[in-house]
Amino acid sequence: MTNKVALVTGASSGIGKATAEVFADYKFDVIICGRRQDRLEELADELQTKVNVYTLTFDVSNQQEVNKAIGSLPKSWQNIDILVNNAGNAHGLAPIQDGDVSDWDAMIDINIKGLLYVTKAIIPQMVNRKTGHVVHVGSLAGKEAYPNGNVYCASKHAVDAINKGMRMDLHKHGIRVSAINPGLVETEFSKVRFKGDDEKAKKTYQGYQPLTATDIAETILFMVTRPAHVNIADLLILPTAQASATIVNKKN
Repeated sequence: MTNKVALVTGASSGIGKATAEVFADYKFDVIICGRRQDRLEELADELQTKVNVYTLTFDVSNQQEVNKAIGSLPKSWQNIDILVNNAGNAHGLAPIQDGDVSDWDAMIDINIKGLLYVTKAIIPQMVNRKTGHVVHVGSLAGKEAYPNGNVYCASKHAVDAINKGMRMDLHKHGIRVSAINPGLVETEFSKVRFKGDDEKAKKTYQGYQPLTATDIAETILFMVTRPAHVNIADLLILPTAQASATIVNKKN
């Protein structure tokens, strides 16, 4: 392979899937990762007409699975140039006193620990080669808290801190570390947060034009294709209708 190799977590849907598609259009070879093998295989069939594709099925919150999957990569796929830490989730929307501890555990395990497990498995080869780029998909929720968002916001604030600390630790090795922090993006995110309630999920995106997964993917591509001396360290991206986590200009 002569193209750059990018690994994208959470690639079976939403921002991760769109990022893999945009990267393939740009002729990056891609390692697409997720828990839903059928969706990954469908995406791989689509992308293989453009670039080399490798699929890895694992749960980022399970360190043993992460290490086994990344460790199974053939030699030709082991030098990963770009890591997009996209896998994440939001479970529930309740005041702290009514929060479900299993929801809290899921968000902490995936949004924080999962990001760290994947990064830990990939970063050493970047350090050895003195090159690489890590992109964290954070959130506006990592910049400000909002009512009933407590633990989700805390998990994304942690991503913000990890992004800053990782950039400090890795800059001497020539590795770029960036974060993109989206506001409202129409994906399956709200359906998961509302535990499959389609009606509530749809209302989240009504009355204004939210961002799309492709909007975020194209911005990630811009970030990773800057000249080597340029690192877009921290980027906040919102739909025009959104001014903050709680201020959205809805028409109805």
